[in-house]
Amino acid sequence: MSLVGNRSYAAALVGRYDAKGQFYYPELGAYQTDGAPAELMEIIHPWWTQFPPANPMINWILAFVYSLLWVVNFVGNGAVIHVFATNRSLRSPSNLLVVNLAIADFCMMLSQGPLYIFNVFYSRWWYWGVLGCEIYGITGGLFGIGAIWTMVAIGYDRYVVITNSISGPRLTNGKSVCMILFIWSYALGVTLPPFLKYWGRFVPEGLLSTCTFDYLTDTLEIKAFVAYIFTMAYVIPLTILTFCYSRIVMAVFAHEKTLREQAKKMNVDSLRTSGDQKEQSMEIKIAKASLTAVFLWIAIWTPYATVVLTGAFGKRELITPVVSQIPSVACKFAACLNPLVFAISHPKFQAALRKRYPWLYCSKKSSSDDASEVQSNAVTIKS
Repeated sequence: MSLVGNRSYAAALVGRYDAKGQFYYPELGAYQTDGAPAELMEIIHPWWTQFPPANPMINWILAFVYSLLWVVNFVGNGAVIHVFATNRSLRSPSNLLVVNLAIADFCMMLSQGPLYIFNVFYSRWWYWGVLGCEIYGITGGLFGIGAIWTMVAIGYDRYVVITNSISGPRLTNGKSVCMILFIWSYALGVTLPPFLKYWGRFVPEGLLSTCTFDYLTDTLEIKAFVAYIFTMAYVIPLTILTFCYSRIVMAVFAHEKTLREQAKKMNVDSLRTSGDQKEQSMEIKIAKASLTAVFLWIAIWTPYATVVLTGAFGKRELITPVVSQIPSVACKFAACLNPLVFAISHPKFQAALRKRYPWLYCSKKSSSDDASEVQSNAVTIKS
């Protein structure tokens, strides 16, 4: 990997602040690519060369936010992975999927965060060369797609468990491993073509401090690839998730209605036993956590998907470096929220985390936590 160009950020900075240091004025006629090395200019799309230098404070703020997200991701996902590796009671088929999600999110930030943060404070342009841009692009795509398809697998597992009740098929270790192998094979298959330059390519984007797949080149090949990756990484998984969780909601309401009608006929308050109530409460709680994570994923990734589709098929005039860069960085929020919504909300994961990392929790352990900690035969987190 070659490092390109003059790396003195202060020397390369174009523009100035006023006497009080409050406003940033780009020099007249300056562009954000002025002074960029020839190697980098070969892969920068001409669209980005027409913009003046952005206020460096924008990148610094984004890098600061990214740094905070990196810490949250490292602590949250790292804790989930560690307790799973050291606690045999957590090694159930369903929890394998939760840990796979934590690994995907952990690797996402591990592969993206240090490169971006260093780049922002040391260079006006992408620092890590052409090969570094390609590695940054494929790892971001690989772990991002791996995460959403792991959420699909978790949603499907919840759908099977809740809609089929106790008599339905159960996820086994073999099935769980096969799902995980499919997830990573699928993610690699989607992201490998631009890395191999077989279809599409990875290029700097926005403020030129990150890389992604090319969505601006006005050719049939690039437009087809944008449509392909949008369908494979966004439309298909969200369609499956919508189906699974809509069926879960319908099944829960139908089941509750049936129980109320039967209880009314028998002149009793409820047909549930204490054990049934605890188990279903746990199942519904985990399903709600999964659904919350899906909604957060949609809210976080949709702005960037909109930018990509607009750049490829819409009014490209709306796409500026800042408009592109902010959603790109904001996507990393998903990698930090997933451990909080998925794993830490699982009763048994929560109990294990509380035991090993008591400083993560400010509140006292509730009675429901005590009950879930000793309940080892729950469908989703059974030992």
